Amino acid sequence: MTPLPPTLRLATVEAEDSVRIEITGDLDYDSAGLLLEEATARLGARSGLDSLRLSFTQVGVVDSTGLSALLMIHRRATAAGVRLHLDDRPPRLDRILTITGTLEHFTAPPPAGATAPHQIPASPLAATEAETTAARPTGPHSST
Repeated sequence: MTPLPPTLRLATVEAEDSVRIEITGDLDYDSAGLLLEEATARLGARSGLDSLRLSFTQVGVVDSTGLSALLMIHRRATAAGVRLHLDDRPPRLDRILTITGTLEHFTAPPPAGATAPHQIPASPLAATEAETTAARPTGPHSST
């Protein structure tokens, strides 16, 4: 069987204190990892980054895996002290964000006294592993 061509293309534009990733195609199970890898790489590539802008002008489908990737990008951007912007959202993306209760999560201003930025690991796998490890319960009733 011949593999299907990628359904997602990313164009990254860097500015002095921001990075813009223009998304073309579907952000779904087959392609969401590409966006997560690109965003994570950009967050870890340099210090002094103020904002990461994701442009959805040319986006098609966004499924639950795409939403999960956006949530992980938000988590990593917040940890790095970088503001995430979801620009040019089509109505279908706003709809999934509203239905899942995540629209305000992405669009609310950062909380006062947000933690200082720290370095994001270059490897998405290493970051995921660290986040998973940190989330495990501890205490008398845990299995550790």
